[in-house]
Amino acid sequence: MNATPRLQRARRGSIVVLAAFSMVGLMALLAFALDLGVVLVARSELQRCADASAIAAAWELIDESPLTGGSYSAVLASNAQARASEYAGLNQVLVNSPSMATGDIEVGYLADPTVSTQSIDLSGNNHPNTVHVVVRREAGRNGEITMTFGRLLGRSSTPAVAEATAALLTSFQGFRAPSDGGNLDLLPFALDKTTWDNMLDSNVGSDNYKWDALNQQVVSGSDGILEVNLYPQGTGSPGNRGTVDIGSSNNSTCDIARQITTGISPADLQYHGGSLEFDASGNLYLNGDTGISAGVKDELASIKGQPRIIPIFTAVNGPGNNAEYTIVRFTGIRIMAVKLTGKASSKYVMVQPANIVTKGGIPGGNATSDFVFSPVRLVR
Repeated sequence: MNATPRLQRARRGSIVVLAAFSMVGLMALLAFALDLGVVLVARSELQRCADASAIAAAWELIDESPLTGGSYSAVLASNAQARASEYAGLNQVLVNSPSMATGDIEVGYLADPTVSTQSIDLSGNNHPNTVHVVVRREAGRNGEITMTFGRLLGRSSTPAVAEATAALLTSFQGFRAPSDGGNLDLLPFALDKTTWDNMLDSNVGSDNYKWDALNQQVVSGSDGILEVNLYPQGTGSPGNRGTVDIGSSNNSTCDIARQITTGISPADLQYHGGSLEFDASGNLYLNGDTGISAGVKDELASIKGQPRIIPIFTAVNGPGNNAEYTIVRFTGIRIMAVKLTGKASSKYVMVQPANIVTKGGIPGGNATSDFVFSPVRLVR
């Protein structure tokens, strides 16, 4: 008679013990889940910090110094490293702002950033276009991520590391329509290579205008960046002054005016198979037009100061609309002054070198462009 109550009491005790163990297990799982959530948030923020630091640093690699005849890759690398460190400090990971060691920031060169297996060239022999950063939460740097409940399981903290690589293109073998469907900021006016090279290499040109970045306008005065005249150019082709057909070979003044103000459209590029690209010999052939005329002076004046791309040619054969230009390079410029009325000897379209960031560039390992850059983007 007394066995049953004892058995019942034993069963109740077992249930209580099992419930206690279950509660402990549940609390342990809950603690693990809470700490896991904290770690995942920290790693996400750490990756965000690495991404932002790499992108901000890569923008520092757009070099202004060649515009005035110099180039200082070491200065660019130093500026990029400083910018990466600055942005790391601005992006908190949990409640800390990570600091970065110099060795965690690499500035180098990728011939084609779209190739994920390519190693970054850190030799300094090429103009830098890539920044790789590592952001750490480790015992030796910034401290590990603290685990509130993990210490109950014997783990009070855990390390985390995030990496990011950002790059921009600095050399192009041509252009296609941007993936967003926009237009190319490319003017249908070609400049001869001799004039361009003499300006860059021998300081042949004038210096009468400068770009006032604060007020966003062209003003008179010297800025150390030379100008050359895009009109008239002695092309050796009677009746042709340097205008090229991008699009239909029967481009009218209206078409040229549109391309000046809004750029080269995807429809224009379809006439060239969808892109303007150098062949295996490094040449691109474009039909000529009758030249820059007063019919587009207002359009040219309307984009003064705005960066644009122009083609550079080495030869032109044939007269007028039958001319064919041999294009060997693209370069960034800005129009500084326009005068297309009066005597031919007094007409001018003065341009100076200018950096331009554009979409639609086709990567090219050879030096096929000057002052033209792609937007910065994460590549790894």
